[in-house]
Amino acid sequence: MKKYIDSGKKDTRSGFGEGLLRAGKADERVLALTADLKGSLKMDAFAAEFPERFIQCGIAEANMVGAAAGLAIAGKIPFIGSFAEFVTGRVYDQLRQEVSYGKTNVKIASSHAGITLGEDGATHQTMEDIALMRALPDMVVVNPCDYNQTMQATIAAAKYEGPVYLRFGRPSVPNFTDPEQPFEIGKAYVMNEGKDITVFCCGHLVWEALQAAEALEAEGISVEVVNVATIKPLDEEAIVASVRKTGKAIVAEEHNMAGGLGEAISGLLAQKQPTRLCFMNGGDRFGQTGTPAELMALYGLDAAHIVEKVKAIL
Repeated sequence: MKKYIDSGKKDTRSGFGEGLLRAGKADERVLALTADLKGSLKMDAFAAEFPERFIQCGIAEANMVGAAAGLAIAGKIPFIGSFAEFVTGRVYDQLRQEVSYGKTNVKIASSHAGITLGEDGATHQTMEDIALMRALPDMVVVNPCDYNQTMQATIAAAKYEGPVYLRFGRPSVPNFTDPEQPFEIGKAYVMNEGKDITVFCCGHLVWEALQAAEALEAEGISVEVVNVATIKPLDEEAIVASVRKTGKAIVAEEHNMAGGLGEAISGLLAQKQPTRLCFMNGGDRFGQTGTPAELMALYGLDAAHIVEKVKAIL
């Protein structure tokens, strides 16, 4: 099994901040807009380096989307940033009409996604955002796994022509991918090759799946771990190839069942490669108040629960 080393825990939102700064240095068209959450979105370095390209919109998310769409039409590359709940659900009409419908070149940066937001509770913990954004035509949906991959995904989003939804989190989590590996939109990354079962995952679940695979290897169980960092469009070839090899799969994600990665993959496999498929997600419920680790365990989304699920299937 390939060994991944945690180089030091970092929050993925800081990976976005670093990627935004690098994208801004590479292309003067890159702008940053936020709805009174510059610090939370880690836009501070960009704002300090390029004050003339940073726009503080205040707590007016709908207006921020409209302003960004206008800037994109004028040839700029705007990144809009807020909490995932506020930059999807609160402004869905604006995203549909002003960004998706016109294929406007706006990048939506969402922090504090999922239950790992922690103590802020259910009102701020969005577990429905991937479903909302997947439903919008021509919207790319990306959920990278650590600081390094989030940084590279942000750089890739700036180069991509069209709307992109970037999803990242609040807590510090293991940072284990190659910081120099460019991110490819639409590519699934095989993190560990196996033959007995595939675990498809994204975001914070990738590290948990790798830890589970390592534990299971010690018991003679070979687990293939596939990081589906781009949820839309799916890497159909990589997903189908993996289940043809293993014959069975789990999809693990920090999102509710409806409209998430699990349903995206099950829809693909139903057409291309019918496969025994099980799901690990938030089910059909809201978040709760607690620490990120407590909530991941409560919702059955940690390495220990992945180990249990794999054994139950096998």
